[in-house]
Amino acid sequence: MTDTLLSVRDLSVAFHQGGETSIAVDHISFDIRRGETVALVGESGSGKSVSANSILKLLPYPAASHPSGEIVFNGKDLLKASDAELRHVRGNDITMIFQEPMTSLNPLHTIEQQIGEILELHQDVKGAAARTKTLELLNQVGIREAEKRLGAYPHQLSGGQRQRVMIAMALANRPELLIADEPTTALDVTVQAQILELLKSLKDQHGMSMLFITHDLGIVRKIADRVCVMTKGKIVEAGPTAEIFANPQHAYTRHLLAAEPKGEPPASDVSKPIVIEAKDMKVWFPIKAGLLRRVVDHVKAVDGVDLTLRSGQTLGVVGESGSGKTTLGLALTRLISSQGRIAFVGKDIDAYSFREMRPLRNRMQIVFQDPYGSLSPRMSVADIVGEGLKIHEKALSDEERDARVAAALQEVGLDPATRWRYPHEFSGGQRQRIAIARAMVLKPQFVMLDEPTSALDMSVQAQVVDLLRDLQRKHNLAYLFISHDLKVVRALANEVIVMRTGKVVEQGPAERIFNAPTEDYTKALMAAAFNLEAVNLAAVRQ
Repeated sequence: MTDTLLSVRDLSVAFHQGGETSIAVDHISFDIRRGETVALVGESGSGKSVSANSILKLLPYPAASHPSGEIVFNGKDLLKASDAELRHVRGNDITMIFQEPMTSLNPLHTIEQQIGEILELHQDVKGAAARTKTLELLNQVGIREAEKRLGAYPHQLSGGQRQRVMIAMALANRPELLIADEPTTALDVTVQAQILELLKSLKDQHGMSMLFITHDLGIVRKIADRVCVMTKGKIVEAGPTAEIFANPQHAYTRHLLAAEPKGEPPASDVSKPIVIEAKDMKVWFPIKAGLLRRVVDHVKAVDGVDLTLRSGQTLGVVGESGSGKTTLGLALTRLISSQGRIAFVGKDIDAYSFREMRPLRNRMQIVFQDPYGSLSPRMSVADIVGEGLKIHEKALSDEERDARVAAALQEVGLDPATRWRYPHEFSGGQRQRIAIARAMVLKPQFVMLDEPTSALDMSVQAQVVDLLRDLQRKHNLAYLFISHDLKVVRALANEVIVMRTGKVVEQGPAERIFNAPTEDYTKALMAAAFNLEAVNLAAVRQ
């Protein structure tokens, strides 16, 4: 038996549209040995995910084709395999964790149903045995109170929890090769460390190999044996991880290693007008049980939060997945109901109905975590960015609206000529710029940014951070910046709230929170994010 599990040789991927052909992957080659982890790194649009999807033939054929190459797995060329052969390989011998879990999970099925379906299909495990195995998998990937989550639907979980469910599904059949496409994208730093440790232990325990795709070079250093650096569809450098980090040869590799969010957040200024504030805000979700579905308890997603956000300032909200960060933001924008006072530009809005909120929507905007899920695949970029103008500025003519859309795209660094394309034709970083343009075109005062850089590679993260800072300075915007990436928060926020299980653990100026945290939980987050002296997180969680 050869030591090589997967061999990719001279692989090219082309996309055909409207009589034109573009090359996404250009004659790349790499091997994955048994029990080895190989990382593919590079910027958005470099060809990483296209290369990974080619292994299981998950590209949109016949629009996609392979002008050259072979992909040999256990001695068989998968590019020449029949549909029946591929069905056996997929989910059994090779499994994949996708970057965007909301587009991969079925919104109509519970978590138990989705994991149970895999167990039944590949292992013929049903009923109580499947439920036991499902609970075991959910506990392995760090889902708290897993039994209570069995009946949950994907939209009822946080982004990090959804990604952990995806990981559980991928690991259910103990594959020979796991393709992990940004598997820790939606996870906070402490859970990220747990997931990486889990993947490493499973790999060692079962002799599993991994193809690990990520924009986070810190993760590559921790988990990969070898690295392939990609840009513009080509592998420009490859070798053992330690050698690549210690002595990078290619200029692009050195660029990636140097890329991280830089710059200073806005200076705190208490003289600036308050845009939004909350007092003792609570969001409690009822837990019902019994035949009559009586309320027996509550999930306290947000429990007694106070905050003040001023014009031109950024309030960072950090904490683990499920801590209530996104729920807090949704409540502030009145997209979900809450208790307690919420005031927007001096006006109490906590009692406003959704209809009463409509005139204010253009002044408070949201950039969501997952741009692919928040952008309609059936609408062109021009329609997506211009939709809000049709609702809030009906007096604009078609020409005026198109000019506003073009200006908004240019402001976020996109070519206005691309506005007739569709979201799937853009990279992840470009899609997030489209989402930012959609928010900015209405000239808001307050923008909630929910993990806007989590799906982006390091160099594009830095570009988006610079873009957000420039837009804030230009338009005097107030940002509520929700993120698990503390390095990005440090570059943008002048005030920080640390949340855990719905409560504020620590709150204050960003400089103090980052340099001199007082709570053990905050210290644990900082240690995980900045590779400081280890903190016993397990003890903190007790």
